[in-house]
Amino acid sequence: MTRSELITRLTHRYPELAQKDLELVVAEILDAIQTSLTQGNRVEIRGFGTFDLIYRAPRIGRNPKTGESVSVPGKWVPHFKAGKPLRERVDRLGTSGTIK
Repeated sequence: MTRSELITRLTHRYPELAQKDLELVVAEILDAIQTSLTQGNRVEIRGFGTFDLIYRAPRIGRNPKTGESVSVPGKWVPHFKAGKPLRERVDRLGTSGTIK
């Protein structure tokens, strides 16, 4: 789902709210998550999951085009871990074919 699809879905679900207001709400939520992660904090949304940072150590990689070895520096990357209710709901998809 893209950001615009999320806004469209929220617009249909809450017709009393203006689309511009919903665009602002979605932007603010995503910005708050990004800001928190860039400050090194963890973000937890109960029932959905957590966003955290994981450090990837420096390593020797390989250029796929030339096969040449290249040094890849260490870096922090965002990581998402689904919460139990989300995992269970997605797991039901695997057995029935549709999410309930």
